Amino acid sequence: MKFGIFYEHQFPRPWADGDEHQLFKDALDQVELADRLGFDRVWEVEHHFLEEYSHSSAPEVFLAAASQRTSRIRLGHGITLLPAAYNHTARVVERINTLDLVSGGRVEFGTGESSSNAELDGFGIDRATKRDQWLDHIEAATRMMVEEPFAGWEGPWLSMPPRNVVPKPLQRPHPPLWVACSQRETIHLAAQKGMGALTFAFVEPGEAEQWIGEYHEIIASETCVPAGFAVNPNVACVLPFMCHEDEETALERGIDGAHFFGYSLAHYYGFGQHRPGATDVHEEFTRNRSRYGFDRDTATQLGGNLRAQMQGNGLLALRGAIGTPDQVRDLLREYEAAGVDQVIFVSQAGRNRHEHICESMELFAREVMGEFAERDPAHVAARDERLADAVAAALARREGPRTVDPDYLIPPPGGEA
Repeated sequence: MKFGIFYEHQFPRPWADGDEHQLFKDALDQVELADRLGFDRVWEVEHHFLEEYSHSSAPEVFLAAASQRTSRIRLGHGITLLPAAYNHTARVVERINTLDLVSGGRVEFGTGESSSNAELDGFGIDRATKRDQWLDHIEAATRMMVEEPFAGWEGPWLSMPPRNVVPKPLQRPHPPLWVACSQRETIHLAAQKGMGALTFAFVEPGEAEQWIGEYHEIIASETCVPAGFAVNPNVACVLPFMCHEDEETALERGIDGAHFFGYSLAHYYGFGQHRPGATDVHEEFTRNRSRYGFDRDTATQLGGNLRAQMQGNGLLALRGAIGTPDQVRDLLREYEAAGVDQVIFVSQAGRNRHEHICESMELFAREVMGEFAERDPAHVAARDERLADAVAAALARREGPRTVDPDYLIPPPGGEA
């Protein structure tokens, strides 16, 4: 099993001059440290207007900076928003391909739609059609990466004439494709499209095992028609994370940040009413956390095994991988046994401190990560061998690169030459 780190660039109020600058500097330092320690991926979101929850509106800039501070860690867009009102498909492809070149071929290309009213309404995107828009654009995007020249597109949501979209990526045929998944139906869609599943819901190992079984079954079925020109049969799960030799210290350093992450997510995607520039999400979290299932007392009960969710006194409380190295190791073995390919840790959350995040990563790398890294090549080889015939059959169902009419010309600005 592989391990990644995840960034929303959370920035809870109150805000002071210079704090946001420091937030990004700290994040780049953490990525550089993760690269040295042997973490496999850094994942960066794209969100807009989600104050406090996510100040990551330009992931391509952050990942480009990270690419020049690192040498081996892979750089994941988790995810780029594809409906064209967010980003024109050709511009997304140009940015991904450029990042792949400047990073030496280390990009993971995750995509999605988002579902917050702040973002959808802010960019004028119809909630009812956003999935159809994503389906149209991801099909076009992979062709832009492969076809020389791109043969154009006339879909329901994208119309574009033939153009050679340059540069092309270093990885061939293109960087691995992923899609954001928070529900079972989206996991199924990822499999149907031959894409890796980034499961941003905090799922338990048993639930993950069931989802992964269904995911592999769909890849092996005739319903799998890849969106790209390679299949990426990987499932990644996200967990809150803070590791310390002392359990109480790990909880003190990490549980409030994990709970703010969950609460602020629910604020924008569930129950919250937001006044731009005025609503204090962190203050509301402090008052209302237990009411919405983020109960600190339940989550800080000591002595038990770790879980993504904990139940106590009728309350659910998010905990995840917050604990001692032994506790974290035992939990991760369950995810490994369930067939999870990658666990992505959320440490940059709420008011979690930079130095604590770094200490946690260092301890985990020293005490826990090695055994999983040793077993990972065998896991990957066995999975790929088991799915090899299915992947070949799926790719055979995919229409190959197209050609352009050799007589096609782009006319000069004044019309025909």
